[in-house]
Amino acid sequence: MLSESVGKKSNKVRNTVEKGAVKKFAEAVGDLQTIYIDEKVGKNSRYKTNIAPPTFPRVFDFGIIEGFKLPSVGLIHGEQHYHYERPLLVGEEVQCYSEVHSYVEKTGSFGKMGFLSIKQYGEDINGELIFSSEQIIIVPEAVARGLGI
Repeated sequence: MLSESVGKKSNKVRNTVEKGAVKKFAEAVGDLQTIYIDEKVGKNSRYKTNIAPPTFPRVFDFGIIEGFKLPSVGLIHGEQHYHYERPLLVGEEVQCYSEVHSYVEKTGSFGKMGFLSIKQYGEDINGELIFSSEQIIIVPEAVARGLGI
């Protein structure tokens, strides 16, 4: 099932970088940089507005990949990283989508494990890439059996 999903993408979903959401997110992660929350600092910055913390896209809706559903328990978060072309600006609209990038299986001391890569993208309203991220999800053997893999 997972190997067959490689290359599938979701439709683009429009998200807004809302000022209140950025403030709540910054507070929740304990990163209260003034560029995120102080409007005066944002207006006087080179961006002329506040920006969002680097991991803020975690709150975005990236759409649903048709025919691709993971279980809600038993998976392991392996890693996640972000790449930015430029910061997310407070108030801007971002079109987001996700793609099943790859799936490989490896056998180790804990048995067979799958490594699933999901890539996510955020573009401005003109279709220019703002950021991309990659999330590695580890699928333990017991979970894979439950999925029929």
